[in-house]
Amino acid sequence: MSISMGGMGGINMPQAMTGASMRMPPAQKMTALFDRIDTNGQGSINKQQLAQAFQQMNPPRPFQQAGLEHVWGQLDQKNSGTVSKQEFVSGMTTMMTQLRQQPSMAESAANMQNSTQTIKSSMDALNNIGTIINKTA
Repeated sequence: MSISMGGMGGINMPQAMTGASMRMPPAQKMTALFDRIDTNGQGSINKQQLAQAFQQMNPPRPFQQAGLEHVWGQLDQKNSGTVSKQEFVSGMTTMMTQLRQQPSMAESAANMQNSTQTIKSSMDALNNIGTIINKTA
């Protein structure tokens, strides 16, 4: 949705865009995030900087559930102790896609509970059938 800057000119004048309408591609989001984490401007970050970002920036739930250790392990696959902007953008974009495709822990627990309930109901039905068969035999 764009908001016209009414009274400021004709059709070719700039329009302000709301945040809801203009979505940044994931790589662009991750680049901006890296720049916020790389507070000293070195072009790489370390685990301590990522940990600080985890505490201050409130990452999306899938990243919180995965945890800092997992995220860092996925980013620093060379075990160098630092992650470049390119590694960060590539790794985070990949993880974001993977984590969003996986059901959340709450969904998994609910699915497991439903499965357990279905199995219990099936076992109860089989027991009832067994009882009926034993009575008629």
